[in-house]
Amino acid sequence: MIGDRWGVSDSETLRSYPCDDFVASPTLQAWRGVHVKAPADAVWPWVAQVRLAPYSYDWIDNRGRRSPRELAGLPEPRAGEHFTTACGREVGRIVSVEVGKHLTGTIMGVFMSYVLVPEDHGTTRLLLKVVGRTSRWIAPAVSLGDLIMARRQLLNFRQLSERHPHQGTAPDPD
Repeated sequence: MIGDRWGVSDSETLRSYPCDDFVASPTLQAWRGVHVKAPADAVWPWVAQVRLAPYSYDWIDNRGRRSPRELAGLPEPRAGEHFTTACGREVGRIVSVEVGKHLTGTIMGVFMSYVLVPEDHGTTRLLLKVVGRTSRWIAPAVSLGDLIMARRQLLNFRQLSERHPHQGTAPDPD
C-alpha cells in the first residue's frame, strides 16, 4: 500500500505490536520508525506527552499552537484517559500502556502503538504502528496522510529527546 512504511526494517514490520490486539484482519497497516540518540527513559516522557498536543504539523492539526517544547511533568498515562489533544480538543483514548515501553491509543476507529526499543549505547528505536478497518479505497489515503503527519511527529519526538536526553532519567547517585 502507498505510504505504509517509513524508517522501518522488514523485521520491525513483522514483530507484534499492542495495537494488533484491537483490530482483527486490518485493512490498514502502516509502520513508521526513527532512531533516537537518547535512552528510552528520555524518549518516553515525550511520547507520553502526546496527550497535550499532536507534535506533528501544528499549523494543520493544532490550530497553529505550538506543541510544548518542555516536559510538563504529567503523571504516567493510563488506559481509559484521553489519547491526545488536537485543535484544542481532547481526542481519542488510551487503550493500553506499559510505562516506558509502549503507548497505544485509538482515534476514530484507528489504533496506534508507539513502541520504544532500547538499543546499545543509550539509543532507542521509536516505532509506530497504525492499524484499522477501513474501506480498501480509503486505506491508501489514510496511510499516505498518516505518513506525512506521523513522520513529522516522530522526528519532533526524536529532536526533543536528543536535545534533552536526561530529562526522563533519574539522577546519578554519585
